[in-house]
Amino acid sequence: MMKPEIVQPGDVPEYFFKEGCHIAELLNREDHSALSIARARVAPGVSTRRHRLKGTEERYIIQSGEGIVRLGDKPPEHVVAGSVVYIPEGCEQSITNTGKEDLVFLALCTPRFVVSAYEELEY
Repeated sequence: MMKPEIVQPGDVPEYFFKEGCHIAELLNREDHSALSIARARVAPGVSTRRHRLKGTEERYIIQSGEGIVRLGDKPPEHVVAGSVVYIPEGCEQSITNTGKEDLVFLALCTPRFVVSAYEELEY
């Protein structure tokens, strides 16, 4: 049985992921296998590498900054704080920071993100 828990922002280290952004894994553990939550940070002028997730749906909740999201064959779309982006499993994706400050968003994955689900599409 899971116990109540609170994760504070300062408790989670940030690391650079090969996708091209900084990640803080707020919640990503085997005992919470249904969902993972990460905070992603993309520097101004940077685009994440085109990729897709096998067997995992993803949702972005933009917290600050602005950018352009590319999803599959949809036209690129502008996102700002408050935008929510749904990314079905297997959908090609990337995000570009078009602003002057960091683009920060939460990435919620169901089931939880595992590195083996990440498929690079840009080499």
